[in-house]
Amino acid sequence: MTWRDYSRLDDLTLFSLLGVTVAIVAALWSAGHALLHKRDPRSALVWVSISLTIPVIGAISYWLLGINRITRKAHRLHRHIRNSRQPAPPHPVCSTPHSAAPLSAQLPARCASLVNLEVLTDRVVTTRTSDGNQVEVLINGEQAYPAMLDAIKQATGSVHLCSYIFDGDQIGAAFVEALAAAAQRGVAVRVLVDAMGERYSSLTVRKALQGSAAEVRQYLPLYKAPFINLRNHRKLLVTDGALAFTGGMNIRSNHCVTTADPSNATSDLHFQVTGPVVADLQRAFLEDWYFVTGQNIQEPHYFPPLVPCGNALVRVIADGPDREFRKLEWIIQGALATAARRIRIMTPYFIPDRTMITSLITAALRGIEITIILPQQNNLPFVAWASRASYWELVKNGITILEQPPPFAHSKLLLVDDLWCLVGSANLDTRSLRLNFELNLSIFDRTLAATLNAHIDQTVAQSRAITLQEMDSRPLPIKLRDSTARLFSPYL
Repeated sequence: MTWRDYSRLDDLTLFSLLGVTVAIVAALWSAGHALLHKRDPRSALVWVSISLTIPVIGAISYWLLGINRITRKAHRLHRHIRNSRQPAPPHPVCSTPHSAAPLSAQLPARCASLVNLEVLTDRVVTTRTSDGNQVEVLINGEQAYPAMLDAIKQATGSVHLCSYIFDGDQIGAAFVEALAAAAQRGVAVRVLVDAMGERYSSLTVRKALQGSAAEVRQYLPLYKAPFINLRNHRKLLVTDGALAFTGGMNIRSNHCVTTADPSNATSDLHFQVTGPVVADLQRAFLEDWYFVTGQNIQEPHYFPPLVPCGNALVRVIADGPDREFRKLEWIIQGALATAARRIRIMTPYFIPDRTMITSLITAALRGIEITIILPQQNNLPFVAWASRASYWELVKNGITILEQPPPFAHSKLLLVDDLWCLVGSANLDTRSLRLNFELNLSIFDRTLAATLNAHIDQTVAQSRAITLQEMDSRPLPIKLRDSTARLFSPYL
């Protein structure tokens, strides 16, 4: 063996030792990061095991798949933009728990069983429950769109519109015309559309309103946040700071179910809101507008005096992945835990995690009547498969699951004890509760609850109950398909 052979052998040994050292450091670093940042011990155990037992590939897999980059990206974007601009507007709708804030309106005696839910919500969000509001149900686009268009046409000071999807179809054209006319007569018109939701339309609202006096902005352009998550899923219209519309309805012709193509029709509920809580809805929009544009709008005329006009106690709940605390998820868990008689849920996308499943089953086992209404035909097949993977466990423990026939139902409702309602944009899935920006209303109003119960009763009469026998009789390939889809539930 020559000296050159010894040199090659030394180099090979050196590179081998270096490679082993790098692999060990990467494995230890990944395992340590998982131990520190994974709150679910089962998830932490899985990633620690993979990182330590599969050299190199385990560590790479953790850094690619094991970290919620959506939430981290949201934190960075909001922190960077807000730090580079003027001070944030006062009275934020989103804040950390336990912040100082005025007291909520006192619940009436009939809501005594839900006082603990109100205490929890007071500690989780800074917005407070206000009395003297009125919330009216608007069914499908046939009722919602004329009311919204009329509000825009009657506006004299400001029109603030936020929508995930603003389609440039027939209904979208009507809104564009009304918004442009309002801006032309001197009304301050501001429109906020999510950058991903804008992709649903070939003619965007920005192009349609180009040249008008209306201000139109994208929420998180895709070059900043190229994700299907981290989206602004909120739907909100506020006119003159005194009248608001919110719920789950985008601006799209398919919500007019009597005229839409049956294969594309989508039923939904929207809500017209008047009273003191509209000021918090105005702040919700202006905080999003501030985030997008840096304009800190706080002029008094955007917050006119609001006279009590009803009996509903309402609170605005704005949630998103830029917050460390999962406010909406905690509030839903609190509602399930404090229910005394019955819980009724209607949602298009239902992919509960283990905590939510446990809460639902616990409530059912202590005697609470639980009904969950889901669409029979979902517009997202993978979501439907993942949802059905949890049916068996829920039905076995006394929870009624029904599937309603077409048109596809996009409504999002949670009713507790015929007293408390949660309505808005959020679905019961990971995307809504952890990965997107949502806007909901917490409402104590027996009249509204009765109206929504009547709507649910009508839906139940047309729906089909899921049975254990049906779940057990599914062919093996279908069971495997559903269970496989559920593995990807954090990404659906």
